[in-house]
Amino acid sequence: MSINLHILTRELTPFEHLVCEHLCEGLTNSAIARETAHTEKVVENTVSRVAHAFGIKADGERNVRVMLALAYRSQFGDKAFEKMGLPCRHLVTDENGRQICARHID
Repeated sequence: MSINLHILTRELTPFEHLVCEHLCEGLTNSAIARETAHTEKVVENTVSRVAHAFGIKADGERNVRVMLALAYRSQFGDKAFEKMGLPCRHLVTDENGRQICARHID
C-alpha cells in the first residue's frame, strides 16, 4: 500500500484550525458545531475545505476525517494530547528548561 504525504497548499483560517483541533480530539461534526456555536453544515463544509487544502480526496478506501487528522497533526503537532493530560512525543527541553513542542501553534 502506498502512502501519499499531504502538504498544506494554503494558510488555514483561525476557525479552520479550531475545527481541525476538535476533529483531532475525535469529535463529530455535530459535537464540533455545538462547541463552536456553528451549524453542523458549516463544520462539514469547513472540514471539506481543509481536506481540499491538504489535497485529501475521498477514494472509498480511506476515511477523509482520519486522513485530515493525521495530516493536520503532522503539520501542526497535537494539542489533543495536552487536553487529555498526555505528553506529546515531540516535547523537548529548551534552553530555559521549559518543555516545548515546536510543532504546536500558539
